[in-house]
Amino acid sequence: MPKRIKKEYIAPWEKAFDRVLTPLEAFIHRQTTSGILLMLCAVLAILLANGPWKEVYQHVLHLPFTIGVPGFELSKSLHHWINDGLMALFFFVVGLELKREILVGELADFRQALFPIFAAIGGMVVPVIVYMALNPGGAAFDGWGIPMATDIAFALGTLALLGARIPKNLLTFLVALAIIDDLGAVTVIALFYTASLNTMALVLAGGAVILLAALNLGGIRKPLPYVLIGVVLWIAMLKSGVHATLAGVILAFTIPMRPKYDPVRFMEQINSMVSHIRQAYKNEENIIKNDELRARIRALGKGVQLVQAPAQTLERNMHLPVAYLVIPIFALANAGIPVDWASLGSVITHPVSLGIAAGLFFGKLIGITGFAWVAVKMGVAALPDGLNFRHIVGVGFMGGIGFTMSIFIAELGFAGDPQNLLMAKTGILVASILAGISGFVWLYFTSEKPAVGEDAPEAFEPH
Repeated sequence: MPKRIKKEYIAPWEKAFDRVLTPLEAFIHRQTTSGILLMLCAVLAILLANGPWKEVYQHVLHLPFTIGVPGFELSKSLHHWINDGLMALFFFVVGLELKREILVGELADFRQALFPIFAAIGGMVVPVIVYMALNPGGAAFDGWGIPMATDIAFALGTLALLGARIPKNLLTFLVALAIIDDLGAVTVIALFYTASLNTMALVLAGGAVILLAALNLGGIRKPLPYVLIGVVLWIAMLKSGVHATLAGVILAFTIPMRPKYDPVRFMEQINSMVSHIRQAYKNEENIIKNDELRARIRALGKGVQLVQAPAQTLERNMHLPVAYLVIPIFALANAGIPVDWASLGSVITHPVSLGIAAGLFFGKLIGITGFAWVAVKMGVAALPDGLNFRHIVGVGFMGGIGFTMSIFIAELGFAGDPQNLLMAKTGILVASILAGISGFVWLYFTSEKPAVGEDAPEAFEPH
């Protein structure tokens, strides 16, 4: 009798093994989905802050939360733990993204990176000028850094809704632009939004950084030592006066970017290992009974981990909890703006609200598009293949979506000033909504939809 061939059942989630995404594609997929979730959480926060649950919402945010032991403990409100603690994880992922892009990504080739660099500089400088023109002095001046930032998750989520109408290069350009933007925002936080300094805490932080660098130079690849010293670094930064979230960026830059195994050696090893796995399988097909087969497969899995750079592995593993948990929680805790419809007109026209809204909406558009145009006309940089300045104008609009990082800087700039903080958040939300809608409409009507049967640019869709 002919041997009956068993049909293998493949569960839907197992199809993921057949799908291969580049690091950039995986990054964009996660960011677009995160952007949609972020929008929902922002809407929910506004509803909570203006509905029957508003007192409960504020009470929960201000609940005290203490960790540690008597004599060595940290006590902060839940709101502060989210902004100082959870957001350190966000900045850790930002740091890993920055390191990858600088070493092996879109910013590794300096000539190629000049175009998004010029666009990003314009997108940071012009919004600051617009804000300062409307708020030249006084307490309101402290918010000058707020309109600098672009929210990469929101912007990519909006851009991805256009699907095949836009070329893949436009998404790549936006990623590079937003990452340079993040670097600028981190630098501004470190230099200009720092409280009084504690010298002893700074010395401890410096010692932690030296230890982290020694781990890197010593070839340590396991994450646990970095995590333990990173916690010490975070506590030292928290006590130093420099914002604690910057510990995440510093820690990220010390994580090794070089894998332990060379790919050529790995391929030689894996060919030999597959032969051993086949032989072990012939001896006993049931993996539960076959100790040798299980051991060979575990060794193969370990080798697969060692051929990858620790920084890239951590970025991939950390991106999901940060994108789908940390940032939405931050939105829930910080986007809850009480709306007084009777005084809404005066709130929107307040110099702080107006300065931030104009800086994000007009400043980003003029800065990104204008600096990019000047760079091309001067011959310093070239437009990426497949893009034209209609695309760049669309990204200029999208750059005005400044949600996460802008709100974070607002919390720093107007700490202890609830009136200006309310105005700042209002300006951020108004500008982000206008920028997102304007960018989407502009690109929808200025980008040609591929004809049926025509090879269309590959589009990214959230999953």
